[in-house]
Amino acid sequence: MARPWPSDPPAPADRARYADAEPRPFWTAMLPPRDPSPPLEGVAEADLCIVGGGFTGLWAALAAREREPGRSVVLLEAETVAFGASGRNGGFLSASLTHGLENGLARFGDEMEALERLGLVSFDALVADVERYGIDCDLEVNGDLEVALEPHEEAWLAESARLRARFGHDVELLDGEAMRALVASPTYRGGLLDRTGGAIVDPARLADGLRAAAEGLGVRVCERTPALALDARRGGPVVVRVPGGEVRARRVLLATGAAPPLLRRLRAYVLPVYDYVLVTEPLSEAQWAAVGWRGRQGISDIGNQFHYYRPTADGRILFGGYDAIYRYGGPMGPHLDQHDATFARLSQHFAATFPQLADVRFTHRWGGAIDTCSRFSVFFGRACGGRVAYALGYTGLGVGASRWGARVALDLLDRRDTEATRLRYVRRKPVPFPPEPLRTAVVQLTRNRLAAADANEGRRGLWLRTLDRLGLGFDS
Repeated sequence: MARPWPSDPPAPADRARYADAEPRPFWTAMLPPRDPSPPLEGVAEADLCIVGGGFTGLWAALAAREREPGRSVVLLEAETVAFGASGRNGGFLSASLTHGLENGLARFGDEMEALERLGLVSFDALVADVERYGIDCDLEVNGDLEVALEPHEEAWLAESARLRARFGHDVELLDGEAMRALVASPTYRGGLLDRTGGAIVDPARLADGLRAAAEGLGVRVCERTPALALDARRGGPVVVRVPGGEVRARRVLLATGAAPPLLRRLRAYVLPVYDYVLVTEPLSEAQWAAVGWRGRQGISDIGNQFHYYRPTADGRILFGGYDAIYRYGGPMGPHLDQHDATFARLSQHFAATFPQLADVRFTHRWGGAIDTCSRFSVFFGRACGGRVAYALGYTGLGVGASRWGARVALDLLDRRDTEATRLRYVRRKPVPFPPEPLRTAVVQLTRNRLAAADANEGRRGLWLRTLDRLGLGFDS
């Protein structure tokens, strides 16, 4: 049976499309220039120190000041706000807290009614916050589209439609002709339009707007200030050491994403998986007419190895995903932000998806690390006698879930008894990853078997079925 993607290796023409692309994230490249917030020098006293200037840290800073305007808050960011995953993602904003209904039901079936409701409430509150704080981030609440590319995936879409409708989503199942009428791609065999809890956004402008809002509420944001160590001796403040000094805080919230956490015990739960993205030049009116896509929803295909793509406000297409790369030992750094083999494959797959755009060139190419955990959604915890809390492991879809995750972590720090903090979802941690070298072997075997399932009409072999039985299966 013919697969949707070319079987031949990428050709020189595929590489030529991105040969001149800037090797940095499109989102942050488009941000208006500003001077970084001053780094921390000397000793600072604070009621709350937040480590990490991504979405979780920024939402936590805002919530902390909203709840207690007199609370002193210091936020530390090793680079600049949105440097990490918050400025490198595709800008898909979802109400899901569990990386999709299927993933959540496989692990927290008895709590999914509550988790779906809490996610939709948080999604609506996020949209309201963007308006209330006047954050200009090209937020478009258009729902989202999932597309089937192979015959067996059509049944998956139909089941997903029934499941989403059961949880109150406004969904429409589309056959191939109807889907291609919305977005003109010869690869589409069907689609699912979900109008509930889905949006696209410029993630870097959202993060920068949250920074400005937090500073406006009195949060002290310290950029270019990496946290080096955490000292939480009994009877004193929690000390966060930085190159130029330290923060002495009553409470600390860790929001470090894929970066090595300050608490060593957490390193068994999170590993950095690299994802890569291309963005096209602005399309002409004729090129957009050839594609359609007037609804401007974000799109993802539903194979185990999947792509995500979406229009930008200035008329480009962002196209990413498919490869998810873990390297032995979990290294991170700018030297890993470029990966030619993945860019070439993405360029090839883009041309297969939209052959009418085969001559379009890419202007930006980049990669970044996703904070992956074994349950594929955020987890929480406290340490140091309850004076330190954390929210980590979003594994994608964190643009929306991070607002809720930040508030739950703050609830844990403040010892607030809420519906969320009583959930097993919040109280239990995921299964830890094994140490190296077994960690790499398990990850690579799983990636290999997922690709094999895609090539075998979605049939999951013994390894994937075993992971499913253990509650470790990938189903998002």
